[in-house]
Amino acid sequence: MKFVVSSSVLLKQLSAINGVVSTNPIVPILENFLLTLEGNSLTVTASDLQTVMITEIEVESSEKGAIAIPAKLLLDTLRGLPEQPITLQVNAETFGTEIISDNGRYKLSGENPIDFPKTPVVNRGQSVDFSSTALGSAISNTLFATSTDDLRPAMTGVFVQMGAESATFVATDGHRLVRYRRTDIKSDIDTSMIIQRKALNLLKSCLPSDDVPVKAEFTSSNAFFSFGNIRMICRLIDERFPDYENAIPTNNPNTLTINRLEILSSLRRISIYSNRTTHQVRMKMALNDLVISAEDLDYSNEANERLMCEYNGDDMEIGFNAKFLIEVLGNLSSKTITFELSAPNRAGLIIPVDQEENEDILMLVMPVMLNTYV
Repeated sequence: MKFVVSSSVLLKQLSAINGVVSTNPIVPILENFLLTLEGNSLTVTASDLQTVMITEIEVESSEKGAIAIPAKLLLDTLRGLPEQPITLQVNAETFGTEIISDNGRYKLSGENPIDFPKTPVVNRGQSVDFSSTALGSAISNTLFATSTDDLRPAMTGVFVQMGAESATFVATDGHRLVRYRRTDIKSDIDTSMIIQRKALNLLKSCLPSDDVPVKAEFTSSNAFFSFGNIRMICRLIDERFPDYENAIPTNNPNTLTINRLEILSSLRRISIYSNRTTHQVRMKMALNDLVISAEDLDYSNEANERLMCEYNGDDMEIGFNAKFLIEVLGNLSSKTITFELSAPNRAGLIIPVDQEENEDILMLVMPVMLNTYV
């Protein structure tokens, strides 16, 4: 097995799928890339048993074969090489591999490709087409709110509901919730699934900056995404997602409209003075007036700021965890936002005022009890 390829092209494609490779995998073979050559087409596969990423590269060859090569060693070698054609030569009997450049030779030990896990295939899956821009926006607006608690596996991914009129993406960790809906993603068949956080992170990182079509296929156990020369297969989370609709308060008579960057900057300053355990900040609202404050009784620290806003409703004081509030506001792009509130012990809704035509964003943040310090 022998082929010639550009070092920079190979490095770019391997880097796109390298995030799947674990440093301490359950099965040692998963520390490798699987390289499969068929004429002038080289297919490279990376897997962690839960997620598989595949890329195809055009090379100069007329041979066929396969080899599993240590991912880190191959990537580190390519990073150190200037742009040039390189030759990769594999001994089919010993799996010894040699990389030949303009001024050097690098020998490494490969492994038997037969030990690499088989890639799942689509079996009468449901298919949906959408743009990479729409998918990237859906991932960016929800992924940060997923839980890291493995004891609640359903909340460690993004819940996706697709129907004839729209697709809804939902993420929550119990303290905040994001519901992101797009009317330009539709499916002939109503379906729902939970996609793993790691898989979506990898997908987001390799989506091209240009707006390209993405094909998604779903079965009862796996999701398949393909665009350009990249394919990704990830195992779905087989759990029941919480009934998020019941967590969203519907009667919220108190509304506060404010510049997003102004309140975000204020929260970042005020949170420095909050309690290090609760991260609690207070928002005291009156007619067109907002006072944000925090204090840490343990160190006698306190701070407050007054901001101009549009507020309609009863005078109200509510407490939030500053970390959650800052992260929610930081992941929005809208210039102006509206808080919809009902009572100090009920969740607050954050809705961007200027949204795109095809999207509907709603973010929920749970309050914390005022006057509670640890």
